Amino acid sequence: QLQLVESGGGLVQAGGSLTLSCAASGRTITNYVMGWFRQAPGKEREFVAGINWNSHSTRYEEFVKGRFTISRDNAKNTVYLQMDSLKPEDTAVYYCSAATRFSISNNPTEYDYWGQGTQVTVSS
Repeated sequence: QLQLVESGGGLVQAGGSLTLSCAASGRTITNYVMGWFRQAPGKEREFVAGINWNSHSTRYEEFVKGRFTISRDNAKNTVYLQMDSLKPEDTAVYYCSAATRFSISNNPTEYDYWGQGTQVTVSS
């Protein structure tokens, strides 16, 4: 069983930056596509970014392109989300996820494992 634990969330002013980390245990993440999703109050969970097993392919939702960067360190069994130029509308709980597949999906139902989430709050 793969366990995922997110960290790095917090309160930041608009225009600021945060780096989220997702530490995996129980299995190596080498075999998984890794993704970040977010969920704001009253809204559905939405895809933010994904990365394939060897980092050769990444995918971003349009609203974070140019601002967020996903990366992974398979040796450390960790995935990161660097978030720059944060906006108040980025406020949400951010979730790390893992999918047993080769291509990156933006569909949360195609991800097999989830972390507990970390809160990101961006003040205006």
